[in-house]
Amino acid sequence: MKVPFHIVSARRQKLAAWLQQRSYVPLNEVCSRFHISEATARRDLAVLADGKQIRRTHGGALAEYNHRFPSFVERQGTASEAKRLIAKEARNMVHPGFDCYLDAGTTNFAIAEELRRAPVTPLTAVTNSLPVAELLAPVEGIAIHLLGGELLPRQSVLVGRAARMALKFYEIDLAFLGAEGLDAEGVWNSQQDIVDLQKGLIARARRVILCADATKLGRKAPVFMARWGEIDLLLIDTGPAEARAGGVPEALLHQAAGHS
Repeated sequence: MKVPFHIVSARRQKLAAWLQQRSYVPLNEVCSRFHISEATARRDLAVLADGKQIRRTHGGALAEYNHRFPSFVERQGTASEAKRLIAKEARNMVHPGFDCYLDAGTTNFAIAEELRRAPVTPLTAVTNSLPVAELLAPVEGIAIHLLGGELLPRQSVLVGRAARMALKFYEIDLAFLGAEGLDAEGVWNSQQDIVDLQKGLIARARRVILCADATKLGRKAPVFMARWGEIDLLLIDTGPAEARAGGVPEALLHQAAGHS
């Protein structure tokens, strides 16, 4: 019996959305997830690949999102003044003797730049970001702990089971986390592996500080990370009215200095 086109089309869009949350998916997982045969799965993947939504690989598929996502260097030039303001506020929250987690991403890199310019020591800085680790490594009094794991080269970040397992060795006083989207539901980010690590940090850290510039307001990203009740504070470069309009609870707001 021939399946109606609208049902096939809906399944393919669900498949594409699911793949955006994963790095690599083997063919048998596609079949199991969508209750389809190998032949049907191959046809669906071929159509999505023709539409540039995924990349076919031997025995599976890779989400094209990972290759479209702007590189660390490309993202560094966006909202640079906002990131600088956020970084100054974040640095003032760090106290000697703290164990701090600095997430991957350019806003957290800006925090690392502030800590290099005006060090807080002694300090243990835990990170999964190669640029953050390299930047702070020469600073006397700051001990760098780099989580292991799989390297995502465009993001310059380490993720995966090994990175998540390494968290159990640390008692984090402050975790500075980044995000790609903020709305009334909560916080969103770009990839499942990154979000899985962030969820581990939310569970372990004594205080979770979300650092995001105003361009993230009212936006979603491929993967949901956390509800607002799981975040202790949001550092952002905008006022309460704009943040409320973007869905952020006012009680969580800490406005970056310099915003009028």
